[in-house]
Amino acid sequence: MFRSLTKHILQPQGGASLASVLSAFVPTWFTAVLFVGVFAAIRYRYPKIYWPRTYIGTIPEKDRTPSQSLSYFDWFHTLRKVPDKFTLYHQSLDAYLFLRFLRTLIFICFVGCCLTWPILMPINATGGGTSSQLDRITIGNVDKKKHLYAHAILAWVFFSFVMFVVARERLWLIGLRQAWSLSKPNAKRLSSRTVLFLSAPKDALNEQDPQRYFGNDAVRIWPAVRAEKLESLVSERNSTVDQLEGAEISFIQSVNQNGRKSQKKSGSQNGRRMSLTDLPEGVQKSLRPTHRLVKPPESGKQVDSIEYYRNYIKDKEGDIDTARKNYEASDDQGAAAVFVEYRSLSAAQKAYQQLASSGILSLNPRYANVLPSEIIWSNLCLPPARRMSQEAVAHAIVVATIIFWSIPVALVASISNISYLANRYDWLSFLRNLPDPVIGLLSGLLPPLATSLLSKYIPNIFRYIFKKFGAPTNTSAELKVLRWYYVFQVAQVFLVSTLSSGAAAVISQVSRDPASVPTLLAKQLPSSANFYLTYFIVQGLTSSSDNLLNYSDLLSYLFFDFFFNKTPRQKYNSYTSMRGIAWGKVFPKYTNFVIIAIVYSCVAPLVMGFAAIGLVMFYISYRYMLFYTVQTKIDTKGHCYTLALQQILTGIYLAELCLIGLFGLRGAKGPLIMTVVLFILTIIYNASMNRYLGPLEKYIPADLAVEAEDEEQAPLLSSAEEGEANTDSQIHRLGAQAHVPQQVLDPIARFFQPHIFASHKAMKAWLKEGGEFDEDDVPEYKEEDVKKAYLNPALTSATPLVWLARDQMGVGEKEIKELEKAGFKASDKGAWIDEKGRLKWSVEDFSEVPIFKESIRW
Repeated sequence: MFRSLTKHILQPQGGASLASVLSAFVPTWFTAVLFVGVFAAIRYRYPKIYWPRTYIGTIPEKDRTPSQSLSYFDWFHTLRKVPDKFTLYHQSLDAYLFLRFLRTLIFICFVGCCLTWPILMPINATGGGTSSQLDRITIGNVDKKKHLYAHAILAWVFFSFVMFVVARERLWLIGLRQAWSLSKPNAKRLSSRTVLFLSAPKDALNEQDPQRYFGNDAVRIWPAVRAEKLESLVSERNSTVDQLEGAEISFIQSVNQNGRKSQKKSGSQNGRRMSLTDLPEGVQKSLRPTHRLVKPPESGKQVDSIEYYRNYIKDKEGDIDTARKNYEASDDQGAAAVFVEYRSLSAAQKAYQQLASSGILSLNPRYANVLPSEIIWSNLCLPPARRMSQEAVAHAIVVATIIFWSIPVALVASISNISYLANRYDWLSFLRNLPDPVIGLLSGLLPPLATSLLSKYIPNIFRYIFKKFGAPTNTSAELKVLRWYYVFQVAQVFLVSTLSSGAAAVISQVSRDPASVPTLLAKQLPSSANFYLTYFIVQGLTSSSDNLLNYSDLLSYLFFDFFFNKTPRQKYNSYTSMRGIAWGKVFPKYTNFVIIAIVYSCVAPLVMGFAAIGLVMFYISYRYMLFYTVQTKIDTKGHCYTLALQQILTGIYLAELCLIGLFGLRGAKGPLIMTVVLFILTIIYNASMNRYLGPLEKYIPADLAVEAEDEEQAPLLSSAEEGEANTDSQIHRLGAQAHVPQQVLDPIARFFQPHIFASHKAMKAWLKEGGEFDEDDVPEYKEEDVKKAYLNPALTSATPLVWLARDQMGVGEKEIKELEKAGFKASDKGAWIDEKGRLKWSVEDFSEVPIFKESIRW
């Protein structure tokens, strides 16, 4: 009776699984084809959105993606010919590592399919169970205990392979980071030689004696203390300059429009163009923009906008000058911070790794490789107690968010069992009358789509929390987002969704027959794999095609450019702002992909195939983005990849625990013991790898840094030749021993011997392969730029230049003269009003843009 009851409960889901997958595939495939078709059709019309990295002036010419033509499929040719390594030289280390990360995940899933599909699928299908359709090839269809030995053996083989790949990648990354960081173009950067110390005591802020606290290799320091009032004044001044430009441009356009109308009425008989002086003084005055004041004591008073903004800016300049003169670097109970420049990278790394003060919490925490553009100045000068309390509050909020997010996620995931729920609950009985395609859409497409939408904005929420509660840099905040969004992905997108979709029948059966719970759980959990088959379809097809079409950025740009961007500066900023990529969002998302695939590798192997296909689609779309549209704005120097590799092991732990539970419920003692031993060995492996590789992943070894400096003084054998000699000799030696041709042994040796072929010297040679890496491309700095590199911009920024536009009636020229008399810097270079009154600017020649500045490689 119990077996027939179990079969009755399982049948609705098993029979609907294939229909659900197909129902999800058809609309998502249609959407993906539509998106890609639209993308190919409109791509050449909107270069700003779809290929800015090939031409835009804010990117140095040497870093632009090669583009031979503007044909519809030129981008496909570029993606096929240009290797991923291009992003390493012309984007950032993280950009290249992200593409490598996706390739690694695809490789893991592909090998997993090759191992499990030929063995486990036939075993599951002939396991003696009563499941049907896709559930038939899961472990839930296995009733014969001896069949479970195959699952235990495959778990040993596949999980060991995954652990080896993770270890190999970590060793490879260590070698690459060392070679990359110690290369002259990177080691000579100011950020590589600078360390940020928080909670600095007053004595450490002495700019005349930096060696006292920071050693003899300290060159200079930049103290940083709280300057909220000054930052507020500067922000208000800059925003008022934007308002002034808006009023000036409005006045220029109004005068020219009036002039064109007057000229049409007069018939422009003499052909002479009108000027501002041709308009009556009253007309000129009526065309000037005005607004009403909202702040007391003059609220409600109507004023001339141009005159008011000019006077307001001058008043703010006086307030800023006064605040700067009164600014003094004091510790304020240890709430200061200090940037310290060292003579070399090796000296900076030594300072980063050692204690600089005996005081508790003094000069700690510290950060290396900090770029001036990523500093969150308002968070630098927090007292240690406040910093720690804010950090605790931030983590508490994040944990609460993860916990309470399970409610909507569970409700959404339960829809995947809609057939069972309709039979079980009377108030949902109307669902049984719906057509099969509709049921398929509700159970197959809606749950993964809604799950994806629910998790979409979580990284933004986490990022806001960490920045608001004390993260000193954007990079440190992003790494925290990565850690906690990974927890969210595993907890909500995986665990909660799995239990909610696969255990729906179990929950209702508990009250009726508690003794049936173990058997039901063992059969229902594998069937929840159907949810992830559709999840990977939805993600792989719709999200990857959406990455290409990027309609949200296109519509946003067109909307703001038409309705809101009314000044040359606004148009310039909108045009030159490029799409970024949030590492804290993308790494955990695809880490969770492979975690799900690993967990189901021995339970429902088909999931790995769908995960691999989805990852391939994402890999293609992200290659396009990093080659054509994305400008990486945060570079963690490989730490994102390090964390993501370690997080992959969560999949192995969960998979082993799942198998232990399943084998225990089935009473399969042999497979159970094998899996328990594997679980213990996994813990030992993980602890050992973290212990020995952790320091190398965080720090640059001092001996290699000193060696790199010595090589600059007396180079003997080039690193490329040395690396090639070492690797080639190893391959020849191994080939001679094993009698294997070199062309076969070469990739095998490189994969299985990372301690040799991913060493520091080997990676130095690898960096130079292809000839794109310029060892002599060392950044040079002006002393005046260095002096203010790590000073709060509020202390050094001047009043922005007022950028106006040329016009036929000479209004802009007259306004510039008046601005200069009032003490402003102003220019109309690179912007003009055309004959139809539209504002244009020099899109093709940034040398004409007065506010354009070459970026400095800090």
